[in-house]
Amino acid sequence: MSLLDIAMRSYTELLFVVFLDEAPSTLDSIMRLKSQLSDLIEPDFGLLDHLLSLDVLTRKQRSKVRAGEKATYERTEAVLDLLTSEVQCGKFLVALKQTGQQHVVNFITQNGGQNNNLTLCTNVNNDVLQTLTWYCSQ
Repeated sequence: MSLLDIAMRSYTELLFVVFLDEAPSTLDSIMRLKSQLSDLIEPDFGLLDHLLSLDVLTRKQRSKVRAGEKATYERTEAVLDLLTSEVQCGKFLVALKQTGQQHVVNFITQNGGQNNNLTLCTNVNNDVLQTLTWYCSQ
């Protein structure tokens, strides 16, 4: 596990240690997990329309993905092949959430289950809410 930074802070009697691990980009994660995602993602029932409305796909691209007698996994792979930027990937995650596929978002953001993303919340000085994220590789 490669640690980029160790941050320590003390707020009154609270002490937090945060380990920030170098996380892969969303695009890198999606491409690396492509074969698994092709089995998890349901491209029909609204996903393609949401991707169109979010400007991830053009009408022509959406039609191309839908064309023919392709299997579900082939349509999903066609969509994944069209993702070329982090901005598109962010919108893709939004579209997945909007179509009830939060489990896929979790799979992608957790690097296929390889990273734990633990968020801790605590009240500091009775007013300030600190959220710390710990990335740990298993």
